Amino acid sequence: MSPRAARVSSDGGRERPSFTQRQETARFHRERDRRRLRSMVRGLLGAGLLVVLVLGLVALRVQQLRLSYRLDGLRAIRAELEENRARLRVELATLTSLARIENKARTELGMVRPANDQVRLAREFVTSGDREQAMAPLTASAATPTGEGRVR
Repeated sequence: MSPRAARVSSDGGRERPSFTQRQETARFHRERDRRRLRSMVRGLLGAGLLVVLVLGLVALRVQQLRLSYRLDGLRAIRAELEENRARLRVELATLTSLARIENKARTELGMVRPANDQVRLAREFVTSGDREQAMAPLTASAATPTGEGRVR
């Protein structure tokens, strides 16, 4: 039997590779190195963790920016509401002033000032120390320079 015939196997007549051919093939097809694979996996996990942390930081900054814009809007609304509140207080003070009410009563409703003998003070509402205050005019228009508008 020739050496070539010895290499032919029973599996379909193919030749078996020689030892040197197997060595050359082994040079190109090495087994996987487990340490190298582990280090690659660790590197990928570390890089993935780093990416997740950076994305989390970016998300926090975006949320901070949104809240900042919202806070600015709320501050503007608050300033507008405080301005309206101050305007309404002035309007309320104007509408409830006694001089204005008395003037409206005289001009629009035709009311007249009561005579001195028509005004009576209730004793239970006037104490001895408050008698001077009770005698003071109650409205701005009731006070006259001559003192005629005093209630007695």
